[in-house]
Amino acid sequence: MDPQTAFCPNPNCPARGQTGQDNVRVHSRKERRYKCTECRRTFAARQGTAFYRLRTPEATVTLVLTLLAHGCPLQAIVVAFGLDERTVDAWQTGGGRHCQRVQAHLVEQPRDLGQVQADELWVKLQGLKVWMAMALQVSTRLWLGGVISQRRDMALIVALVQKIRACALPRPLLMCIDGLAAYVRAIRTVFRDPVSTGRRGRPQLRSWRGLYIAQVVKQYARRRVVSVSQRIVQGSRTAIERLLVCTQGGGKINTAYIERLNATFRSRLSRLVRRGRGLARQIPTMEHAMYLVGTVYNFCTFHQSLRVRRRGRPDKTGRRWHLHTPAMAAGITDHRWSVHELLAFQVPPSRWAPPKRRGRVSKATQARVARWCS
Repeated sequence: MDPQTAFCPNPNCPARGQTGQDNVRVHSRKERRYKCTECRRTFAARQGTAFYRLRTPEATVTLVLTLLAHGCPLQAIVVAFGLDERTVDAWQTGGGRHCQRVQAHLVEQPRDLGQVQADELWVKLQGLKVWMAMALQVSTRLWLGGVISQRRDMALIVALVQKIRACALPRPLLMCIDGLAAYVRAIRTVFRDPVSTGRRGRPQLRSWRGLYIAQVVKQYARRRVVSVSQRIVQGSRTAIERLLVCTQGGGKINTAYIERLNATFRSRLSRLVRRGRGLARQIPTMEHAMYLVGTVYNFCTFHQSLRVRRRGRPDKTGRRWHLHTPAMAAGITDHRWSVHELLAFQVPPSRWAPPKRRGRVSKATQARVARWCS
């Protein structure tokens, strides 16, 4: 137990989310608890992780969630480990919620995306049909997030585009999508910034400069693709070709990268099987499983197309390539995470903000603001 790497999770504590401030002490090594000297409260060392309040050893929970994140059916895990189905489902729900927080904290941060591809999956649940929309950064193969809805409508596409907007800097950005008309309207609506004019009232919204939209339209006959056409909706062809060279090394406008990611999700998420007995019953169950698979893909899986050739001779193991995960290629981490490291990662809360009150501020509050808000 290292108190220098721990932070206070109390939302009412001025020292919440801050490490290395000498405000955390070891309260009990046997029970693995810390104590914050600022708010005088104790907290568990596993609070904020996927193992919090679980009596099962962490190795067993990690092994089960690893199998779930790589496509092993839930019924097979129940038989192999002798666990109750509700227990495994609860572990997947807790792990999915934790991975969703990790995704929002580390991945949904502004960065230069270059090119983003988006697509939807048709998912069959028990007595229900839903749509899963996901987005991918092409250059790093980073999964940017997903949204699940019962309808393939404007609300689904807007929610997905808002996730892309949270990950994007105002730089040249190419959006490659399919022929769904809702994408164009959602992208033009979400990717706007207010223009300050100094006048009262609602400010005018201006679209991003350097935003390019391209569509890949497929024609079907008897459930087979008979023709594929590329369409430029917004932007010049020269700028789009330049972005294609920077993000995928050239080629034509396509959605092949997000379609390959869809195939990865279908192989790793057993509940996406269209004909099977392990179908999910509710949308939140699918959402938690989606985030578990997506974060394991981002942080714990080496991507073959992201490898870089070593300089000089191979290492002692004979490897000639440096392997990278999508999170490593995006600069989020510097090494491949294990599944246990992902599940044990603690997302710090936002920094404490002093309460806004009328009147003179007390000296105690001034001292807290000077120490924790500087």
